[in-house]
Parts: sequence; structure tokens; C-alpha cells
Amino acid sequence: MAATKRDYYEVLGIGKDADEQSMKGAYRKLALKYHPDRNPNNTDAEEKFKEAAEAYSVLSDPQKRATYDRFGHAGLQAGGGAPQGFDPNAFADFSDILGDFFGFGDLFGGGGRRQNRVQRGEDVRFDLEIQMEDVLNGKSAELLVPKLEPCSRCNTTGAEPGGMSACPTCHGRGEMLYQQGFLSIRRTCTSCGGRGQVVRRVCSQCKGDGFKKVERKLKVNIPPGVDNNTRLRLSQEGQPGVNGGPPGDLYVVLKVKDHAVFERHEDQLHCVVPVNIAQAALGVDVDLLTFDGLQTVKIPEGCQNGQQVRLKGFGVPRLNSHGRGDLIVHVDVHVPEKLNREQRRLLEQLRDTLPAENEPREKGLFEKVKDYFM
Repeated sequence: MAATKRDYYEVLGIGKDADEQSMKGAYRKLALKYHPDRNPNNTDAEEKFKEAAEAYSVLSDPQKRATYDRFGHAGLQAGGGAPQGFDPNAFADFSDILGDFFGFGDLFGGGGRRQNRVQRGEDVRFDLEIQMEDVLNGKSAELLVPKLEPCSRCNTTGAEPGGMSACPTCHGRGEMLYQQGFLSIRRTCTSCGGRGQVVRRVCSQCKGDGFKKVERKLKVNIPPGVDNNTRLRLSQEGQPGVNGGPPGDLYVVLKVKDHAVFERHEDQLHCVVPVNIAQAALGVDVDLLTFDGLQTVKIPEGCQNGQQVRLKGFGVPRLNSHGRGDLIVHVDVHVPEKLNREQRRLLEQLRDTLPAENEPREKGLFEKVKDYFM
């Protein structure tokens, strides 16, 4: 009786000012908690499940909600709008609330013939190793990519032309009707996967797969400035869609091979150039073969070990932008481990003419040269 019914807002655990999203979330939580699949042979849970469904069916309807807010349960009965017990038809639009939990996509007729739905194809990843030169200059690369293509003979059905027949389990409907307690539930037919048809004669070309494995030659343009794990997208070059759905995409993931001389840090290039102690003291011009050809690096007089010389604009191009970073040359003053008699004599003379500077220095001075790349 109406007098024994609990307040619908109380049933859902929401306030009277609750919006549609809050109401939907509260109902979904109760529906999942008390659903018969989770509570077999539990009449109390079944009643609470029906009570929550009845409350939501009223409060989710703006007209019924307005009537209920004004007149309560009696107003709904007087206006002919009160649910007389639980109404399974109230679930016609509830599939978006319950999702696929317990197969709710198939519940109340919402998900029959699921396998016939249009589905987008899967994306594909292709790893491509490139050289540092390609990072600086960009390149166009050809890829040989394995993929699936729809079988032209069976048009993805997996059967010879005319080799399909109605499913004997569901009699071509693609779904089965089950009675579960107070519910009538439709579920996708497991024999045919919702297609309503089964294969009698397997396709001679694809052997029933519906697709053929092929290798396709594709071209990808690599812009200057890319880095490790840069992803380049080739639209609709992935796996084919299902039931007429669009293909997925192909993502080319780049790996830059280490270079023997140059090391990259963001948009800068770094390298180490060794000089002997005389060159460091007197200064020297060093020819360095860069990605832009032969460049002269001017090592200044009195250069210290670890000192940097910057060549502006000879670094890495900025991806999808203008300009380039710099090339940083780190000077490595090389002290010979062995000397001949003449070299020793000359260095001894030089030593005697230079001031002795053997006092320990502050720690901060060593920080400048302890790591070239920090």
C-alpha cells in the first residue's frame, strides 16, 4: 500500500535538491549492491532492488518527480502515474547507468546482437630506429608493416558465399530470453555471438578468420627535432574495423640510436674535444666535423679543463618550431702520462718560470669541472 512506501529520496539516499547525475550515481550503487546475481535466493535484497528501481523510475522523470514532490505517493496514484509494484519496462533506458556489469548491456533487451555493432579497428604500434643525422635533418622512411585486411571472398564473415545459416540455438535472433526471478533478461546468444547466423562452410581463402595477414609498404615523414619515444600517427593505417567500422591508426614510435661523438640534451648537442697542455695554455683552433660540415672551434688562451665553448645554432632543431639549439664543446685538457727526455726538459724549464700555486682552493671551484654534462 502507498502508506507503507518509504520516501523515494530516502530510498536512494539523496536530498530533494539532488541533480540528475547524483541521482543516477546513487541508484547505480544500490542496483549493483542488491542485484539478484549478487544476492541469489535473497528475497530481502530483491525487494530493495525493486524499491530502488521504482524510486529512480519516478525521480528520473521530471513530470513524475514534480508530482511526487508536491503530493507524495498519493499524488502519483491519483494521477495514474504511480508504479504498481515493480515495472521492468522502467529499465528501458537504464543500460547507460548499469553499463556492462553482470552483462547489463544485454539486460532488458538493450544489448542483443552485440557482435553486429560497428566497431573501430585496433591501433597498431611500429618501432623505428633512426640515426642522429635524421634528428637533425629529418627524413622520409619506408615501412613494411604487417596488418590484417578484410577477406574479399567472405567479406569478414569467415564463410564461403552462401555458407551461412540461421543459428539453431537462438533461431536467428542473436539473443536468448531468460527468466530470472522477477526479471526477463535478454542475453547475447553464446552459440553465434549475437550474429544470428553460424558458419556452415568455412571460407577457403581466410580459413574462417574473416581477415588475411598481409604486409603493406607505408611511407612516414620524420620531421627534424624528433626525440626518443616521439610518436608519429598514420591515420587509419591500423587494423580494420568490425562490421563496417573505421580502421584504427598506426603509431610509429621512434628510437634514436646513440651517436659516437655527440650527445643530445633537449635542443643542445654536446661533445668533448681533447687538447694538450700547450694548446690549452696558448690557445688553438680545432677543426670539428659537425652535422653541418667542418666548423672551427676556437679554444681560448689559458683554457682550463672542462671549460665550454659554445657554437650557437649548431644544435638540434626545435620540433614544430623555428630555430635550433647550440653545440656545446667541452674542453678536455690532456696531460701526457709519459714524456721523452726533451719534453721533460722543456716542461721543467716552464715549471721553474711559473708561480707555484699549490694551496688548496675553495670547494666551489671544483664544482665547475667535476661533470661536463651537469
